[in-house]
Amino acid sequence: MSTALITGASGGIGAVYARHLAARGHDLVLVARSTEKLEALASELRAAHAVAVEIITADLTVSADLSRVEQRLRVGTPVDLLVNNAGAALLGSFSDADPDKMEQVLSLNVTAPTRLASAAVGAMVARGTGAIINIGSVVSLMPAYFPGIYAATKAYILTLSQGLAAEFGPKGVYVQAVLPAATRTDIWAKAGADIDQIPNVMEVDDLVTAALVGFDRREPVTIPPLADAGLWDALENARAIFPSGLGGAPAERYRAPASA
Repeated sequence: MSTALITGASGGIGAVYARHLAARGHDLVLVARSTEKLEALASELRAAHAVAVEIITADLTVSADLSRVEQRLRVGTPVDLLVNNAGAALLGSFSDADPDKMEQVLSLNVTAPTRLASAAVGAMVARGTGAIINIGSVVSLMPAYFPGIYAATKAYILTLSQGLAAEFGPKGVYVQAVLPAATRTDIWAKAGADIDQIPNVMEVDDLVTAALVGFDRREPVTIPPLADAGLWDALENARAIFPSGLGGAPAERYRAPASA
């Protein structure tokens, strides 16, 4: 793979992915809202690794900006790796959440990665090769402990990734869902949380290094802090077996009338 497009690339996880992929020899297309930060990172990577770096200043919650990034995925130097990293958290309960803020988080965490994957995958299938990395979260597996819609948006990313892997894996497109636990990025400060009050926080470089080990192994789902891979395998095996016994009639336990 020669060119990678990374969203949310001006800092945090996205910027570290950019550094790691540039060190591997990938040319880059960096997408974020801050032109100044993108230009500084692009200059750093060109000097350090002699790779080509494009920048696209875009707010992925704005339809026109999102369309420009979609167009870049369809036109120009082929993009062989899409890193859907841009995202936002919304802390607090569902009942107290501002509907406009919820809509913005849904636009960034759900709509944008879906549309970008859609824009990228057609050309990847046509070439018979390509990869998509979707950054999710372990909170997708624990919604009861993380109220509001953030966990739901990350559950969507996990399910989307698994669906894309099933559909396009046989056609040469590898899809990886990365599920970080708490990671030291500015997503927490932007959401109004103090990262220093959160236990067991992983450093960004450790996260990305581990995620790329999973990428090289072609893992469908990578959970960097998970020590026992058998736990995830058991969960996935149970999910795979569960639908096999579902028939076309109500189960016996639902046939008895409800008690008074």
